[in-house]
Amino acid sequence: MDFTFDNNIPIYIQLLEYIKIYLISGVFKAGDKLPSVRDFANTFKVNPNTMQKALQELESMNLIYTERTNGKYVTKDEKLLEKLKDEYAITLAKSYISGMKKIGLGKADSIKYLEGLDG
Repeated sequence: MDFTFDNNIPIYIQLLEYIKIYLISGVFKAGDKLPSVRDFANTFKVNPNTMQKALQELESMNLIYTERTNGKYVTKDEKLLEKLKDEYAITLAKSYISGMKKIGLGKADSIKYLEGLDG
């Protein structure tokens, strides 16, 4: 998989977002063991220190935790993951509605466009 990074946003922030999406989409489920820092860094083609910084942020958000000598794991708190998913979905929906308003379409029209998509 090839990841594209935006030069205007710190890479560790972008890594944080990629991994959050993995968590809320079920790529990594509650309680799953995560790849090592080195394996993650190789996957994303970034410096391990940068990856470690992103993982520390996730840990400070209680989305992952470290078991001494065993590695890092996804939180077992499924409600926390569901809350994160809801927040992310709301952000995406607001962005969509905002974009549609810019081209002169209201909420009802925006919903019609969504309903017309196959998904």
